Amino acid sequence: QVQLVESGGGLVQAGGSLRLSCAASGRTFSRDAMGWFRQAPGKEREFVAGIVWNYGRTYTAYYADSAKGRFTVSRDNAKNMVSLQMTSLKPEDTAVYYCAASVAGGEPRYSYEYDSWGQGTQVTVSS
Repeated sequence: QVQLVESGGGLVQAGGSLRLSCAASGRTFSRDAMGWFRQAPGKEREFVAGIVWNYGRTYTAYYADSAKGRFTVSRDNAKNMVSLQMTSLKPEDTAVYYCAASVAGGEPRYSYEYDSWGQGTQVTVSS
């Protein structure tokens, strides 16, 4: 079990940048898969980005097609934090963004593979 607290959401103009942070506590954090999801009004919750330990002394990041080239996920184990750096933001990026943790193997991309969730933070991108 991991407890997650998100921060960094807000209002930004199209083309701007925003950095979301997720503070983690609880079970061994460094080996959990960590993911970012988002949910816009009237839409299903969708995967955005994830990062997993590959047992080769490094982490592997992976992304939804909508995030590739614009978003970067990273983790800082010393600070027990996971971040999502978002650039070139578009109005369609507007959503509540959630941080989540998983003990699943591979590169989990679905919400049911995650067992711990943050409260969500609102990101609004204006035209």
